[in-house]
Amino acid sequence: MHEILVLGAGYAGLMAATSLAGRTGRRDDVRITLVNGSDRFTERLRLHQVATGQRLAELSIPAVLAGTGARLVTGWVTAIDPATRTVRVDDERVLRYDTLVYALGGVADTAAVPGADEHAYALDGAPAAEALARRLAEVARPGGGSVAVCGTGLTGIELATEIAESYPGLAVTLLGTAEPGAGLGRRARTHLDGALTRLGVRVRAGAEVVKVLPGAVALAGGATVEADVVVWAAGVRVPPLAAASGLTVDGHGRIVVDGALRSVSHPEVYAIGDAAAIRQGFGVLHGTCQSGMPTGVQVAWNITRELDGREPERFRFGYVHLPVSLGRGDAVIQFTRPDGSPKRLALTGRAAVWYKETVSSSPWSSFQRMLRSPGAGRLAWRRGGRQTR
Repeated sequence: MHEILVLGAGYAGLMAATSLAGRTGRRDDVRITLVNGSDRFTERLRLHQVATGQRLAELSIPAVLAGTGARLVTGWVTAIDPATRTVRVDDERVLRYDTLVYALGGVADTAAVPGADEHAYALDGAPAAEALARRLAEVARPGGGSVAVCGTGLTGIELATEIAESYPGLAVTLLGTAEPGAGLGRRARTHLDGALTRLGVRVRAGAEVVKVLPGAVALAGGATVEADVVVWAAGVRVPPLAAASGLTVDGHGRIVVDGALRSVSHPEVYAIGDAAAIRQGFGVLHGTCQSGMPTGVQVAWNITRELDGREPERFRFGYVHLPVSLGRGDAVIQFTRPDGSPKRLALTGRAAVWYKETVSSSPWSSFQRMLRSPGAGRLAWRRGGRQTR
């Protein structure tokens, strides 16, 4: 029995598990085990909605795996021993593997500045988003209450606009070193700026946060921004588990992989999504659902090829878009070249809202589709053309 162990059921990990189940369903010499901290799938693309008290659908991982032969083990991975090819879960259970798929993803980098871990909220999962929702409901009151969102990237933008729309009585400040939407084209950027103004979000670009205090954010140069609630959305870090296990990692702790997504130090280990340093011709991929799900499809294809005695194939990927929600009634979609640079084409308003909702809701149906037609996954993503050859 060839034991395949998938660690993490985020966008990349669950895509890998369902694609593997679809490809190996008729084999009796393969067993797939998926390890995750919960039996519910977390829609990270929608956590800003959870943070404002909105209810999302309950997506059951055991339900999607039912009848496939793949099993779910709930618990936290506490150790990996590549020498014995074992994984320890909750320091109690030991699982053996022949092939490991590492998809444990990343979390908000609250270690970046002092005080962020103690005094700031972060969207690291549904429980954290629900805790933020409770706090926002507490401080929201007519004529008072303030929120500082640290980080002007897409996560910060979506969260700031969602809070401002849901709680118009709150004073929302979005601050960071870069201008919001710095990677967007001119038309999309103009629309974003207008939406921030319309929603009353105060923007402080060029602001470097040096410390998070109880009830305030300290900036370089001595200025402070007072806030009843501070949310940290500036950067992502990966757990130290891979490095502690002896796998070769880069300066950010991501597993260094070859072109086929195998660990360069342990080829029986595949790494995907945020957990991997995946290099293309234009640079290292930044962790997104857009790139993470294709890596899950690719490792399922490659592992199946290895089971059949064939060589795995090189992964190629090119970006398509940057979808950004601006509350429930507005959005902007920036279409991109394979390297992520903006094209002239962008959607705004109602068309962008429809597009963003379609993108956000598509992963769950994609997981189910992989069980029936796993080959379809390899046709669904852009491979980057000349930029990734």
